[in-house]
Amino acid sequence: MPVIIKNQTVISDTYTFYATYTEGDVLAKHSIIPVDDFLANPSLLEQHPGTIGVWLDSHHEPEALSPYLHQLAVIAVNFPSFTDGRGYSIARIIRERLGYQGELRAIGEVLHDQLFYLKRCGFDAFKLQAEKDPEEALRGLNDFSVSYQAATDHPQPLFRHRLH
Repeated sequence: MPVIIKNQTVISDTYTFYATYTEGDVLAKHSIIPVDDFLANPSLLEQHPGTIGVWLDSHHEPEALSPYLHQLAVIAVNFPSFTDGRGYSIARIIRERLGYQGELRAIGEVLHDQLFYLKRCGFDAFKLQAEKDPEEALRGLNDFSVSYQAATDHPQPLFRHRLH
């Protein structure tokens, strides 16, 4: 069974990922479908007996999901290549501006040395490439013990912390 890293633990991935969805397709109990296909048929949230999540590519605008955020179990952001950093900004918008509290998953070309920074932007789950060792990648979440900048995980910069 495929695994993900979620909340700093390696667990089984219970979601089925769909590259496309057409109205009338039978979905697995826990499904992640493309955002464009979901927006064309948002009634899936009421019709589907399981949980629905969506995935966005780096060119999508996350604000389109605003009316549905409280109903979406998972939002996955695809990194089409490790050099495409737009997913970091999408995560910050989803967490900070839109206030999404559910699972925010990084998918696609997600590398070990990016996990710490992805977590700082609001991701709490990571789907690695099949050939990557999730236990080794898990250590990447703790590459650094202190961060100078403010981020989703620590809203105050280091200089604002008082030393006692």
